[in-house]
Amino acid sequence: MLDDQIAWYIAGPVVGLCVVMCRLLFNARLGVTGGYSEIVDKTSRGSFSFDWRGWFALGVLASGLLYLVLRGSANFDGYGWMTRTFEGSGQLLMVPILLVSGILIGYGAKVAGGCTSGNGLSGTSSFSPAGFVATGTFFVTAIVVTVAIDAVI
Repeated sequence: MLDDQIAWYIAGPVVGLCVVMCRLLFNARLGVTGGYSEIVDKTSRGSFSFDWRGWFALGVLASGLLYLVLRGSANFDGYGWMTRTFEGSGQLLMVPILLVSGILIGYGAKVAGGCTSGNGLSGTSSFSPAGFVATGTFFVTAIVVTVAIDAVI
C-alpha cells in the first residue's frame, strides 16, 4: 500500500504550491537546511522555541519515521547499487555509508547556502543566480557520480 510513489503530476504541483505558500506566508525559501540550522542553533543555546523552519525540519523527520512505522519494517531497499551490493546482514554496512553521505550533503548544503530543495525549488523559482549555479552543480555532480558508479559496477 505504501510502496507506490505519488504520481509526478500530483506531487509536482503540491510541492510547487508549498514553495509559493512558504513565500506568501513567511516571505522565505522552502528548504530543510534552514530548519536544521535553526534546530542546531536553538538547542545549542538550550532553547526548544523553534520558528517555522525548525518545525518544518522536525516534520520531515517525523513523517519519515511515521512512514517507517506504518510500513512495519526498516528494510533498506530502493538505494540502487547499494541495495544490490549489500544483502542480508551486509545491509548494516549501508548505515555508516548513508550517515557519512548525509554529513557530507549537510556540509555541502551549508557551503552552497542551502540544500537541493532550497536552491532547486525556491532559488530557481525566484530567479536567484546562486540558486541556478547551485542547482546546476547538483545535477552535474549527480550525473558524473552516476556515470562513475556505473563504470565501476
